[in-house]
Amino acid sequence: MNRVLGLARRVVLRILVSLVFVYVSLCVLVFLNQRHLVFPVPPGAREPKLFQSALLRLPGPEGSTVYAFHMPGPPGAPTVVHFHGNGEQLSDEIWLGQRYQEAGLGFYAVEYPGYGLAKGGEGPSEKGIYAAAQVALDYLHTQMGVKPEDTVLEGQSLGSGVAVEMATRGQGARLILITPYTSIVDIGARLFPWLPARWLVRDPFDTASKAAGVSLPVLIIHGTKDEVVPVDMGERLGTIFPNATTLILPGKHHNNVTDPADVRERMFQFARGDGTRQAN
Repeated sequence: MNRVLGLARRVVLRILVSLVFVYVSLCVLVFLNQRHLVFPVPPGAREPKLFQSALLRLPGPEGSTVYAFHMPGPPGAPTVVHFHGNGEQLSDEIWLGQRYQEAGLGFYAVEYPGYGLAKGGEGPSEKGIYAAAQVALDYLHTQMGVKPEDTVLEGQSLGSGVAVEMATRGQGARLILITPYTSIVDIGARLFPWLPARWLVRDPFDTASKAAGVSLPVLIIHGTKDEVVPVDMGERLGTIFPNATTLILPGKHHNNVTDPADVRERMFQFARGDGTRQAN
């Protein structure tokens, strides 16, 4: 009987050790490959061929090049500084820049290290993206003459975290967040509830922890059918930012919230400073 119990204990111990090994291996695998999940860089490097004069190449950190795209508005008009999603690149934002320009606003978009034209050097990371965004904003103010008070920060999906970080650094007069998340840690915890996301995430983009310190007027746009960033994250951020308006769009998904013309018009009005105190 004792031999049977001893054998059973050894079998159970081996099973437990195997499970722990598999679990730890999965944690290591996720840790090492997480940037491929957070930054699914689209293939190729597409230049805005019809808008070559709008493409800027700026000297960046440690000899790197920061790419930006500028479509000026009328003199004195606000300029929207746009930070794109993690599955896009700079050339994908041309259509949005055209819509802003047609609305009488300037448009300025920034490429992330490791994306599009900025491939070949440093890969994407939270630190690197913030550094590129800061370089681009400094150039906008000092070399292009756009005043900080005439700057509107706008971030979509991944870019929402970049826009909020720039706001904490004193940039921008208003803030537009399209399908924003509370943090990448929270996203990871929902996707992989069985993993210790808080210990594994290298690029947290922790918007929720920064929101209370951002006093700018904020417009949050989120769809109820968002399959990437749950709508409750946008709703939660709307309760943390001191001066936020939350626009929840029934039936809209992650990538089509700005398709309706009336939603874009709301963005244009907000960027111009019209009705920034409106409630949803």
